[in-house]
Amino acid sequence: MSRPAFSRDVLALDCAAETQRIAERLRAIVGSFRKKGLVVALSGGIDSSVTAALAVTALGKERVFGLHMPERDSSPSTLELSRSVSTRFGCESAVEDITPILEALGCYRRRDEAIRSVVPEYGPGWRSKIVLPNLVESKALHFYSVVVQDPHGATERRRLTHDAYLGVVAATNFKQRVRKLLEYYHADRLNFATTGTPNRLEYDQGFFVKLGDGAADVKPIAHLYKSQVYALGAHLGVPAAILERPPTTDTYSLPQGQDEFYFSLPHDRMDLCLWAKNHGVPAEAAAPVVGLDTEQVERVYHDIDGKRHATQYLHAAPQLVADVPEITHRLG
Repeated sequence: MSRPAFSRDVLALDCAAETQRIAERLRAIVGSFRKKGLVVALSGGIDSSVTAALAVTALGKERVFGLHMPERDSSPSTLELSRSVSTRFGCESAVEDITPILEALGCYRRRDEAIRSVVPEYGPGWRSKIVLPNLVESKALHFYSVVVQDPHGATERRRLTHDAYLGVVAATNFKQRVRKLLEYYHADRLNFATTGTPNRLEYDQGFFVKLGDGAADVKPIAHLYKSQVYALGAHLGVPAAILERPPTTDTYSLPQGQDEFYFSLPHDRMDLCLWAKNHGVPAEAAAPVVGLDTEQVERVYHDIDGKRHATQYLHAAPQLVADVPEITHRLG
């Protein structure tokens, strides 16, 4: 079998046909669950915005409910952007500020304690994020560091210990899990199903929190590369400010791009590397299309495999010690 030709055109998408296909599947899935509609958590990012647009296309605006869930570390623009989506597509929505819940759970306190184990002076008025070294530029082993900014604006980067890294991540994961809890509250209240919003890059590489943003009844865009999600967003009329917004985690108090937190490259080049690896394109053939050298592409390929292995647990359903045939056989 011949290998597919590789160019930047491999991610071209027939947006009208894809919209129709996804809408038909959403109607079938919601019907099979015997639910009336869909809940979409709106973050102000491209993925949740496209998911909302697809849900409205499939079911109508009356059967889609949007949730805006900012917290104290959210970007100042987050709520305005997420509201622009529910306004654009005409679906009912509600604001749930999750800061009080996170404070009650000790999210911020636990995170700050973990940071103070490597930055003892970290305290009120400081801001932070965690980052990885640039994979393409560095051959060294990759470890997370914390970037901190004091109240006067001075910034410093320090390597996180393993325990500190786990402490920061465990605490910040409260944010995604609290949001999903509220999604299911509104879904139960309305007899709706919940949506997950990962694109293919995020879904493949485990860029989600188990039983947080990884939990959902349906994930409408998990098969689409992020570049394709942007194309679909333009086709569906997602607000221009969201189409132009760089991908962000919007989880830490300092601004943070997804590529500095998790991925090896900006999403457009990462999409191409992932497509190339998925279709057996050798690194030397992929390199000129992606704009890297062969060794750099090989490092990206290796990183893709490493993340797939490390995040296999996130994709795993609850494991049974023994079969329960009345349930498992019915589910197929």
